[in-house]
Amino acid sequence: MARFYVTTPIYYVNDAPHIGHAYTTVTADGLARWHRLLGDEVLFVTGTDEHGLKMKRAAQANGLSPKEQADVYSARYEEAWALLDISNDDYIRTTEPRHHKAVRALMQAVYDNGWIYPGTYSGLYCVDCEGYYTETDLIDGLCPVHRRPVEFMTEENYFFRLSAFADRLVEWYSDQPGAVTPESRRNEALGIIKGGLQDISVTRSTLDWGVPVPWDEDHVFYVWYDALINYATVAGYGTDDGRFKKWWPAVHHLIGKDILRFHCVYWPALCMAAGIEPPRRVSVHGYLLVRGEKMSKTAFNQIAPADLVADFGVDGYRYHFLRDQSFGPDGEFSYEGMAARYNADLANNLGNLLARVSAVVAQKCGGIGPAPRPESPLAPLASDVYDAAAAAWEKVAPSDALEAAWRLVRAANAALEEAEPWRAPPGPEVDAVLGDALEVLRIVAVLASPALTRASAEIWRRIGLTQPIAEARLPDAGRWGGYPGGLAVERGGPLFPRHRD
Repeated sequence: MARFYVTTPIYYVNDAPHIGHAYTTVTADGLARWHRLLGDEVLFVTGTDEHGLKMKRAAQANGLSPKEQADVYSARYEEAWALLDISNDDYIRTTEPRHHKAVRALMQAVYDNGWIYPGTYSGLYCVDCEGYYTETDLIDGLCPVHRRPVEFMTEENYFFRLSAFADRLVEWYSDQPGAVTPESRRNEALGIIKGGLQDISVTRSTLDWGVPVPWDEDHVFYVWYDALINYATVAGYGTDDGRFKKWWPAVHHLIGKDILRFHCVYWPALCMAAGIEPPRRVSVHGYLLVRGEKMSKTAFNQIAPADLVADFGVDGYRYHFLRDQSFGPDGEFSYEGMAARYNADLANNLGNLLARVSAVVAQKCGGIGPAPRPESPLAPLASDVYDAAAAAWEKVAPSDALEAAWRLVRAANAALEEAEPWRAPPGPEVDAVLGDALEVLRIVAVLASPALTRASAEIWRRIGLTQPIAEARLPDAGRWGGYPGGLAVERGGPLFPRHRD
């Protein structure tokens, strides 16, 4: 059995989750669900990042202790993911004892291997990024990510000899051409490495909210290194050697482009320094923009997932962000675009196909669904659609995978329009076109289930299939000829009631 370990970034608990966080998480969930359909053993992990200066200041501003702040906001993330049917197998919080143990063990290994040394850091620091910058990194004197002023900071730190890993990182990128995707992000990471790497601080001595450094208890680990190690924590590093061997390094990280440097330069170098292999794959997406701007508290453009679920339902929400937001480049969100996609694909195409077929089966076939034709004109298209969907999920392109499935939906609707079985007398010709349409509904229910967690199961139930759709296995379930016929087909209310502004 193949294994698939997929992660989201762990989200910082200084604020509530918004649709940008949910975009990454829904994409990871879609990947996890696809791999379960393939029969793979899946480990899907998300969680929260709870240490650092930004966190401590946010807690102080709210009149809470850092742990109280973390508890409140971590719970909000868990609630948001439950609302969106996120099927994570584990949820990691960096304040957990298992994580402290893993961080201390991994960083001790780096220290013991001679890659960490004491020193003094003086430079520019963005509290929002929890990251260090040089003057040349800044844009108009501001943090290039948050466009806020940076702070000058001086403190005693321990440094990681990142500069010593430049050649090894370049070699790793050469040996693993698919380690970072898309290609533009791989080139960006290589540009950072070839541009010259400086040793970086991995501890703080002026902050006590973090994981204590085992060789110097007056320091805590710098929050980004603490956070990155969460991926190893869940895999069992420092607590379960057998589990770690099982899941590492075959891990697939999904991240936003703003944290590329940490995941595609610092993290693989740290793994090398600790004596473990770097992650197998990092897939990087762009920003989710609202009116052309990255979501932020200062821009007042954050949108909570619950606000959209209230209008479009869980499936409508998930489908929009997987179908309309291509993974890789920046994407633009608009409410009007979401409504248009919902009406076009879900209400008018898929929902209408189910309603038509179930109504005509009731009228012409006594409510019993006919079997599809083995040599149906739709069969070759179904084969092409499955192959395209499988290839798209493999390259983290859910929008392409769903577009492929909807080619089949549109073709089935077109076949019904041409045959007009509702006008024809009962007989073999009507049975043929209806059986084909039922088979399309079955296939699309499976192929769309990573996005449509509820509607796919409802389609499955209405066309008379009793085995849970979660037990369907690809590729067989995605190939033509799986609908047996002779099943009771149920008429029901609109699967996707049309959205009206």
